[in-house]
Amino acid sequence: MKENKLMIQDLISIGVFTAIYFVLVTIATFATSAIIPGLSYVLIPALISGCVYMLLVVKIQKFGAITIMGLVMSIFFFSSGHFILSFVTNIVFAIIADLIGYISKYKNKAMILLSYIVFSYGLMGPVLPMWFLKDQYVSNLVARGKDAVYIERLFEYILQNYVY
Repeated sequence: MKENKLMIQDLISIGVFTAIYFVLVTIATFATSAIIPGLSYVLIPALISGCVYMLLVVKIQKFGAITIMGLVMSIFFFSSGHFILSFVTNIVFAIIADLIGYISKYKNKAMILLSYIVFSYGLMGPVLPMWFLKDQYVSNLVARGKDAVYIERLFEYILQNYVY
């Protein structure tokens, strides 16, 4: 009979998968934001790191694994100076993704894919303040020592291509 609680070996596996996921997201984010500005730094990392998420779900198959992965990502975003919205977004979408997986007993491929799509929306957390809280986001950048040229370039592409 399979135990439904997360065990020590599950937590270790979650840690390993989360570390790999984080590294892939980081590499993909830096690479794509340099090559293709705009939404690419959200979409491409989500596509590249999906295999790690799928492996986590298939190996663990217990409620909480996805939530813990999202929590770790949230803590990283928050501790690296992003808005609290980044923290909350990751946690909320991770819990919803975990619930989707739980409902399907982590076995239905379509539901696992849906779970990952929902989980990936958590990566939008650092980006949302740029669109919806621009003044506060700019104030945060100034407080962190960013100059006007940096801030102008950051918003230049977004304003040209995503604001209608």
